[in-house]
Amino acid sequence: MTKAVGYAVVGLGTVARTAVLPAIVASAANSRLVAVVSGDRSKAQLLGQQYRATPYHYEELRQCLQRDDVHAVYLTVPNSLHCDYAVEAARAGVHVLCEPPMALTADECRRMIRACHTNRVKLMIAYRLGFRPAIVRAVALVRAGQIGLPKTFSADITCRVQDPGCSWLQRRLGGGTVYHLGVHGINAARRLLGPEPAQVMAMTARTGRRHGGDVDEGAVFLLRFPDERLAHLHTSFGEEPRSTFTVLGEDGFVEVAGAFTPEAPMTLRLVRRGERQETTFEPVDETAAVVTHFSTVVREDREPESPGIEGLEDVRIIEAIYRSARDGRPVTLPRLQRVDQEDMRRSAGDQRHAG
Repeated sequence: MTKAVGYAVVGLGTVARTAVLPAIVASAANSRLVAVVSGDRSKAQLLGQQYRATPYHYEELRQCLQRDDVHAVYLTVPNSLHCDYAVEAARAGVHVLCEPPMALTADECRRMIRACHTNRVKLMIAYRLGFRPAIVRAVALVRAGQIGLPKTFSADITCRVQDPGCSWLQRRLGGGTVYHLGVHGINAARRLLGPEPAQVMAMTARTGRRHGGDVDEGAVFLLRFPDERLAHLHTSFGEEPRSTFTVLGEDGFVEVAGAFTPEAPMTLRLVRRGERQETTFEPVDETAAVVTHFSTVVREDREPESPGIEGLEDVRIIEAIYRSARDGRPVTLPRLQRVDQEDMRRSAGDQRHAG
């Protein structure tokens, strides 16, 4: 495939309007916006006119996917809709770029992976961490042994959700602090501590109902990795905004402030045996970097930076976190079944565009 990848953006909420649509326009070297899809027809028409893209209603998605110039969808719909829309796109031979979390359950993730493999289309989860220079630098420092053997990861990811109608606060739409905030910290912990966690322990809380909704307002959870490495994370919809992680090792630590805040400056601090270094990284258009990368994946038949297995692993952990909080006991994570791993390798290695 040599021409620019044509995108249909499905879901026109805040993320789509403020990040995804401008990012596709900014990625004009190998990407172009073809269509916008929403449950609000007037919103689709307005944004379609603004971006010179064809507007569609959710009920017209199949018609949109049948267009010859729609090669990929970027899914920004509520979490509860990711699986069904990804599967429908895959069956139409359209590649899938999906906002995290990948889905609500591991079974839904597997369904998405298998649909994309069967129909030979690419599947990528749009994690920004691999495109943020400060995060890339932190991972490189840890892997290079700059803090010695890494032992503990900690993260605080908090914000204030002011709109009581926000989908983040609605269980039926896949709301909750771990789905919307914790997923990024979990993915960072896995990048930095290596092997997959074996055990989870969690608590959730609702300290008040001023934020509305029917999901947790905050969560604290522990992940136990092989070799006795630990991660502890804290998420909240009702606290002073904070976006920081720290990796502590035998010889020092790495801390990134602003780590999970989109399009914002980040500060990386490396402390090694009492010596301190600090570097500030200016904001980058990370969503445009994601789009450009995925278009390259589609055009050159490459493996994506965050394939389906990344989303599946994180959702398995999220499910275990909520199960632990509900039951008040640790949850042991079984190893991924071999069929899952084989599906991942095949879907990453031999997918072809079917349209």
